[in-house]
Amino acid sequence: MIHGEKIALRARHESDVPLLHAGLYEDVPTRARAGSRPWTPIPLAHSPHAEEREGAACFSVVERETGALAGEAVLWGLDPHHRTAHVGLSLLPAARGRGLAADVVRALCHYGFAVRGLNRLQIETLADNAAMLAAARRAGFTEEGRLRSAAWACGAFADEVVLGLLAAEWAPPQG
Repeated sequence: MIHGEKIALRARHESDVPLLHAGLYEDVPTRARAGSRPWTPIPLAHSPHAEEREGAACFSVVERETGALAGEAVLWGLDPHHRTAHVGLSLLPAARGRGLAADVVRALCHYGFAVRGLNRLQIETLADNAAMLAAARRAGFTEEGRLRSAAWACGAFADEVVLGLLAAEWAPPQG
């Protein structure tokens, strides 16, 4: 397990899949804004939360204090040659707005830089996703660019913001 202050990242358990599917995939507006493909109804048996993803390290996020499932986190697009990856996370509705996202991002950074030996992590998010932008900045990410009207989200085009963090800029947790 990878531990943050408030959360831990652990392997996905089979019992996590129904909760993640109902709380994240079936939340159509949130999923449509977070995904790169249009939302379509998918039965639980084919949930993206149940699949192993090539080139990705997928985790379930749990709250350390209670052990409750809080969401999912992933390093995707792992490129061992360039030593890069992309950061993704999604918190269940009950876990949002409680300061967990920055802790998840920091834990993913620890995994990416200290465990995997990566040199660069990148986050792409919609420009109006204030929670993700704040979490990324609190973890040390720098805004590197804006892709104008690059994402189709819930009936409108939206700007996408690209943020990056290099291993040399990362501040590992103390203790």
